[in-house]
Amino acid sequence: MLYQLSRVVVGPFLHVIWRAKVTGAENIPASGGAILAANHLSWIDSVVLPVMLDRPMTFPAKAEYFTASGPAGRLLAAYLRAINQLRMEQDRPRAAQDTLEAALALLREGKLFGIYPEGTRSPDGRLYRGRPGVGWLALRSGMPVIPVALSGTRQVVQPGRVVPRAGRIEVKIGTPLALAPELADQPPGQARRLIADQVMAAIRELSGQEYVHMFASDRKAELAAGGGER
Repeated sequence: MLYQLSRVVVGPFLHVIWRAKVTGAENIPASGGAILAANHLSWIDSVVLPVMLDRPMTFPAKAEYFTASGPAGRLLAAYLRAINQLRMEQDRPRAAQDTLEAALALLREGKLFGIYPEGTRSPDGRLYRGRPGVGWLALRSGMPVIPVALSGTRQVVQPGRVVPRAGRIEVKIGTPLALAPELADQPPGQARRLIADQVMAAIRELSGQEYVHMFASDRKAELAAGGGER
């Protein structure tokens, strides 16, 4: 009930203020679990994509979003709770693995799970190297991996800001990836890495973003050392 209500509340903003457009929605299976692997440009990505789909889906969201202050922050926290997004406690030693385990359970229940393979928001709008977690999830679940490209969300909510502004948002959903059968013969670590690279190549093809062969978190550390994120 709360999930549907959230769609009614957020939907007009998407279609009127942000002129949201989705293509490839037919690539989402009508039932059963699937992994939606998306680029990550803004915190609003986790608001946009679930509303654009007919089926409910779950994203991991940083714990700080659930305790945000201020009118916009409290509204975001209420929305995330309403749509049952997965709270991620990043300060715990096993935070990443715990999130993957929780995602695996959801997939086995036949649900859609969204993941940002980059691990964090892009610091400059480019596409960064994927973390192997998406590969772990694909191998352990056996569920299809569907690439997703969001555009315009970085302009709607610029870095360092909470309040959105007018703009245009587009979501492109690709076809499920055909993972190479020979991955089963690779060492687990290498197989996870190869899947992550395949996923990022598919996202890049959809998004048209410039690709950077380094982790976004490392780039953020460089920017912080040199004066902050752009």
